[in-house]
Amino acid sequence: MGARACPRPMGRKRGPESERRRPWLVRDMSASQALGAASDLGQGGCRRAWVELLAGRVKRQKLGPEGEQKVRESAVRLLRSHLNLGDLVLEVEGPPGKQLCLSRLIDYDGPGAHIDLSSSLIGSALRDQAAQLGVPAAVLCSQVVASGLVRVCEADAVPPPKVLLTPDQRKKLSSLFEIAQNLLAQSMFSRLSFCQELWKVQNSLLLEAVWRLHVQSIVSLQELLESHADSQAVVAWLSRDLRLLCEQTEAPCKHADVARAMLADFVQMLVSRGFQKNADVRGTVDPEWMSQVAVAVLERMLASALEALAAGIQEGSAAHKAVSCWFGVFSGHMYGSIISTESPKRFFCHTLTQILTHKPVLKVSDAVQMQREWSFARTPPLLSGLYRRLFVILSPEELVGHLQEVLETQEVNWQHVLSCVSTLVICLPDAQQLVNVRIEALPAYPAGALWTALCCRPARVPAARLRVGRHPGPEDWVSRLLTHAFESCDLDSMVLAFLVARQAALEGPAAFPSYAAWFQAAFGSARGFHGSSKKALVFLFKFLSDLVPFEAPRYLQVHILHPPLVPSKYRTLLTDYVALARTRLADLKVSVENMGLYEDLSSAGDVTEPRCQAAQDVEKAIMVFEHTGKIPAAVLEASIFRRSYYLSHFLPALLTPRVLPRVPDSRAALIESLRRADKIPPSLYSTYRQACSTVGEKKPEDAASQREVEPSCKEEPLGLLTTALRELRASVTDPTQRDALLAQMAVISEQLRSALGLGEDDSDFEGAPVQLSVRAPKLQPWEQRVVDLLLTSFCQNLMAASSVAPPDRQGPWAAHFVRTLCRRRLLPALLSRLCQLLHHQGPSLSASHVVGLAALAVHLGESRSALPEVHVGPPTPARGLPVPELFDILLPCRTQESSALCLKFCTAAISYSLCKFSPQSRDISYSCLSPGLIKKFQFMVFRWFSEARDPPSWEDPASSPWRPLCLPSVDWQRAALCLWKQRTLRELLKQEGLHLTYRDWLQLELEIQPEVDSLSDTERQDFHQWAIHQHFLPAPSATGGCDGDLEVACATLVDVLMDFCQSSRSYDHSENSDLVLGGCTGNRDIFSRLQEMAADLEQGPAPLGHAAPRGHFLFGVFCRRLQALARGWDVASRLQRQQELLMCKRILLGLPPSVLVGSPRLEQLAAPDCDDFFHLVNSELRNFSHDGALTHDITAHFFRGLLNACSRSRDPSLAADLTLTACQTQCPLLLTSALLWWPHLEPELHRRWRRCSQSPLPAELRRLQEARHFARSVLSPLAAPPTPGPAWLCAAALHFVIRRAGKESIRWELGQLDGQGEELLVFLFFFSLMGLLSSHLTPQAAGSLKPLDVCAEVLGCLQRKRVSWLPLFQLTETDAGLGRTLLRLAPDHQVRLLPLAFYSLLSYFDEDALLQEDAFLHVAVNMYLKLVGLFVAGETGAVWTLAHGGDLQAQGDPVSLITNARLFLLQSIPRCPKRSFSDVAELLGASADCDPEVRAALLSRQQAVLDPDLYQAPRLF
Repeated sequence: MGARACPRPMGRKRGPESERRRPWLVRDMSASQALGAASDLGQGGCRRAWVELLAGRVKRQKLGPEGEQKVRESAVRLLRSHLNLGDLVLEVEGPPGKQLCLSRLIDYDGPGAHIDLSSSLIGSALRDQAAQLGVPAAVLCSQVVASGLVRVCEADAVPPPKVLLTPDQRKKLSSLFEIAQNLLAQSMFSRLSFCQELWKVQNSLLLEAVWRLHVQSIVSLQELLESHADSQAVVAWLSRDLRLLCEQTEAPCKHADVARAMLADFVQMLVSRGFQKNADVRGTVDPEWMSQVAVAVLERMLASALEALAAGIQEGSAAHKAVSCWFGVFSGHMYGSIISTESPKRFFCHTLTQILTHKPVLKVSDAVQMQREWSFARTPPLLSGLYRRLFVILSPEELVGHLQEVLETQEVNWQHVLSCVSTLVICLPDAQQLVNVRIEALPAYPAGALWTALCCRPARVPAARLRVGRHPGPEDWVSRLLTHAFESCDLDSMVLAFLVARQAALEGPAAFPSYAAWFQAAFGSARGFHGSSKKALVFLFKFLSDLVPFEAPRYLQVHILHPPLVPSKYRTLLTDYVALARTRLADLKVSVENMGLYEDLSSAGDVTEPRCQAAQDVEKAIMVFEHTGKIPAAVLEASIFRRSYYLSHFLPALLTPRVLPRVPDSRAALIESLRRADKIPPSLYSTYRQACSTVGEKKPEDAASQREVEPSCKEEPLGLLTTALRELRASVTDPTQRDALLAQMAVISEQLRSALGLGEDDSDFEGAPVQLSVRAPKLQPWEQRVVDLLLTSFCQNLMAASSVAPPDRQGPWAAHFVRTLCRRRLLPALLSRLCQLLHHQGPSLSASHVVGLAALAVHLGESRSALPEVHVGPPTPARGLPVPELFDILLPCRTQESSALCLKFCTAAISYSLCKFSPQSRDISYSCLSPGLIKKFQFMVFRWFSEARDPPSWEDPASSPWRPLCLPSVDWQRAALCLWKQRTLRELLKQEGLHLTYRDWLQLELEIQPEVDSLSDTERQDFHQWAIHQHFLPAPSATGGCDGDLEVACATLVDVLMDFCQSSRSYDHSENSDLVLGGCTGNRDIFSRLQEMAADLEQGPAPLGHAAPRGHFLFGVFCRRLQALARGWDVASRLQRQQELLMCKRILLGLPPSVLVGSPRLEQLAAPDCDDFFHLVNSELRNFSHDGALTHDITAHFFRGLLNACSRSRDPSLAADLTLTACQTQCPLLLTSALLWWPHLEPELHRRWRRCSQSPLPAELRRLQEARHFARSVLSPLAAPPTPGPAWLCAAALHFVIRRAGKESIRWELGQLDGQGEELLVFLFFFSLMGLLSSHLTPQAAGSLKPLDVCAEVLGCLQRKRVSWLPLFQLTETDAGLGRTLLRLAPDHQVRLLPLAFYSLLSYFDEDALLQEDAFLHVAVNMYLKLVGLFVAGETGAVWTLAHGGDLQAQGDPVSLITNARLFLLQSIPRCPKRSFSDVAELLGASADCDPEVRAALLSRQQAVLDPDLYQAPRLF
């Protein structure tokens, strides 16, 4: 072993068992070279390793104890004299068994002997070296370890900059750190000297090496940083390396975990040292110094990140990754090792302050102009993500308080401030009341300085010092700002309030109302912030005026159209501002007059071109016109007050040439209505008609190509929306990303606004209901694509989230998603699409679609208070419905397919609601669900599952009804039964209005169409029997039952049946349905159940005792319903009542005839009870009779019931005679009806009578037979027999026979009546008058004798015989006998039209004879006044139109009739005798307002009668 032989450095190969580290002695080195890293060992000769030198001496010699001791001592001396300390501490062992280690040559017992031995050797060598150099051993050891550390850091061939070690470097440092730890244990290591040596070569240090020193507890990061004298250098070095670490952390590598751990430890150290309240005084330097260094490093890191964001870094770049990594250190879990939470909170507050004050170069005017670009969706995701992380550790109150404090004391970056406000209101639901203004009584405001230098003011708000409370809550921050602004006329507070309110309003309906709504709430009432003094008003309008040069047009339009409320004496302030704003709008080429009729004022975006807005206005106006039938009020107002827009834009858009449909559509009807109202200039309308006549000549493909152009420009926004929706699913399914939900929803809202071209805030519904046509929902193709995309995303997200967690643990994503859909222009499209899917395409929906749409319906119900009503068009009435109740209409239960869909939807909706909301918030779930859906679920479960009709067996409370719906293949029957057995559902059904009642069941069962029912006829009958007799009939009325009263059950069924037939639901069935009542269709089986129950009541036990029966329940139902209808002579009221009566008659005809005629009373021999039916005929059916008779069906039904009732009497003939005699005075219309239908009625009466009695027909029936025979004999050549009964009865029979005979003249027949009595002719004239009036109401067939001619001939006969007929026009109910009977034979509306009949016969009057009648003048004037009243009410014109098919000139028009009547009256008044004026005072009072000339003639004639000398000719001679 030569003195200069140098061992070659060993390779780095390691065997599988080389886990232990042993220092290798690599080469000898002089003592003077001990502190060097390595010396130049020359270029010549081959260096031999220590192993090679000993290889020849492997064979050991046998030595004695003394020999072994000498060899050991020699080896130690050799090592000490040829030792390189720098390399010694860096030696790493080779593979065991391949090389010879020093420990193998030295006999040393015990485990880990080689480690202790090497440490002992190194320590001994370092002590010897220190002794030779005269330096402390600890200093020398520190220098040697530092030198080794630097050599390891410089050993990698990768060029700087870098901060991570390679695997080989980590291996070397591991051995070096073991030696350093042993040296520390032996007190042979100086940390201070070690740090000083490292700082001398700080540019060579790698950050991971420094971190491992901290982790191995050799030198902490704090000690290392504190040992440097230059704080600026420390900050620069650490900031640089931390930025490099952030870049390498996000880079794809195997050691990313090491980098993240390093970053976490550095950040924790910096935060704990920089923001610790009580600094640790154990350090060697001032604690403030270390705190300042830590804060400076953190500030520099944040500043560099913010500058990179401002420079517009590209996603995926190294800078973007570095910024993302650094912003990730603000996650709360990174500070879990810090015991106190105050340090992270102070750090987050400091960071927020730094963000808000970073480079405050923007002025307030810049913020006013640019704030729409700083909304949440347009804020860089990295910055908004940083805001969200900062918000986690701070409450909303603390955030608002901190924002306020920063704005008060420092200059701010308005972009960061307003983007922070947007993130605050989007991501913190508790802060969404930030701009909800609370109007309170405000004190008088003092004078203050005006804002005169808006564009020059720096971005600082030092004056807005709100000292009310420590931290104003988020719900009243803006209110406090406004209060303070008006109290002290502080412009800075005013600026901040407006900026915050506008910024929050940009975030859409899920966060806040529009700016227009906020402005109205703050200043639109007498209690506004500005309303207490003139100074406040001056301050407000000066502020708004100073804003004008920088305002967006939308805000100016809001201020003009929704101005602040100003007292009239200060009106000039408002007018001056409006003039200024209009001037500014004119400069911007935006006109208030050219605003759309339905334009969204809440948007802060660019103003829509008038052409585009006009097209939207036209569609909206047509929709409103469809549902109201009237010209929209907005269109009428625009035609007067905004004529420029109306003529230049709206009408051209409305009058776009097209091929006109054969049947006018809504657009054509609106155009025609505007034309008739003179709202379309004639020239423009004629041009439109000419263009429409030629537009059909264009090629169809030209129009198609034009239509295809528009959607192409929207494909890009749709793609962005698709991407945003796809990213949402990751947040929904990953619980760790729940904090990003609201942020992603804001992005979706922004993309949705772009895809549909919506305003930046489309949330205000302004009370306008949504118009929806269920039968034919309309949806634009592009809207359908967007809505389908949204609905598909919602359903997929729900199923994905449900696969991870139940609804109650899915977070608020679904509610926020639905609120995003609830925009004014999107909601109609959404509801129309839901109508298409559920009402028209329901059977084709998959299980996931049904489940998703059901959950959507629940969340729509959750937002019902913020949604407008829905006006559902045909076939249902156009009435307002809350959105949840819309689903009742969209989900009918008529067919098997629709019933299955309804059951699925109800099951899913109820299950989702019960699982989504906790028992503590059960009231919310009640409000989310429509009662109709809950009742339909009960109905379908009862109907489809017989096991549900038994008492329920409770399900395990732990089982969730939602679980079966999340399976890949949904078993809906199992899911429905699982839900049915839930105790939570039973608790839900206990709520008022949610339990299925007997009435509800009837309403739903009536909608079933038997031919397409899921139940067979037998199953359906069994179900009806169970439901009525076992379930609802015995149930108490409190739960919707009948208390066991069968009569109540029947009455309810009748009531529901009539409601159903009156409703539009009954008109929406197929034509093959069984039940047809008055044109309505439905489940005929329900009516069969009514017939069965009515029969049970008829066959039931008789009333106890001799008490009079209370009447049939059916007439009570009819009476109650008819009384509820409005009485009137207008067509609508009459048609409604006629429809109701038609239903009553249909039901009566379907029930046994004994309903009409009750059984004879017990205390009388024979007197059937017909009072109820008589009352119905006299009060209702009479008014819809024709020509003095009822229809044949009800007449025959009455007589059937009469004979049946008489057959049960002791004396049938007497019973029939008593009843028919009572009819003569109580209900004569039944007798005249029998006369009319006698040819059809007589055979049946004979047949039925023979069944109950062998005697002849009762006397009263024979009298009817004789009256009919008398009438026929009058028309025969034989002499007529005497009248067999009452004159009016014979006159009725004669009238019917004459009418049916259809002769050209009846003079000969009238001659046959000579000697028959005057009353017969008078009554015949009355029936002729009724026939005349009926002819006016119902057009007559051609060729028959005109009713007017019949009346004229009868009148002529009366006048020839000098029979007075005027009393017929003076009939009243108080008249005994004659008047009362005749009035009960004529409908009320025909009696009202008697003046028309009177003056229609004017040309046939015998004037001379009439003038001698005392009653003539009174009757003539009274008829004239009533005729004028009918004309004024429009009834005469309607009558003429019906009679002559719209041709008013067919037989003279009402004006001609009135003119002739007036002329006749004015000519007759002077000729009337004195006795005619006895009651002229009554006539004068009645004619005061009708005809002044007639009144004057009456007065003149009255004076002549009272003072005849006054009107005599004077005696001149």
